[in-house]
Amino acid sequence: MTDQERTEDLAQLLARLKSEYDVNDSEISRRIGVSPATVNAWVHRRRGGGRGVKRESLQALAREFPKFTEDEIFAAAGRETPGPLPQDAESRILELWRGLTAEQQRAKEIEMRALGESNRTGR
Repeated sequence: MTDQERTEDLAQLLARLKSEYDVNDSEISRRIGVSPATVNAWVHRRRGGGRGVKRESLQALAREFPKFTEDEIFAAAGRETPGPLPQDAESRILELWRGLTAEQQRAKEIEMRALGESNRTGR
C-alpha cells in the first residue's frame, strides 16, 4: 500500500476520480446506482469518512472507474477489502449451512452480521 493510499480519505479519492474521469457527483451517482445526495455526502465527509458507505457502492466505484482499484477505494473509505468469493464457495457454504440446526444457523447469522458490521465501522 502506498503512502497516498494510507493517508487519502474517500473525499480526496473522489476528488482525484472526478478530475481523472472529468465527471461530477451526479455522473458518479448515476454510474454506481446511488443518489447524488449520497455522493455529495461522501465528498463533503458527512458519512463517517467512508466507513458507513455500503460495500456494494465501493465495489461499484472500482467497477465503473477502473483506474482506481478496489483495494485503493476501500482503503480510502477506511475499510478492509472484502475477500474473494471463489466460484464454488457459495455452493460449499450452502451445503455446510444445510447441515446446521436452526439454532446453529441463527448463531452463525448473528456472528456473520457482527463481522460484517465490524468491517463497516473499523472496530
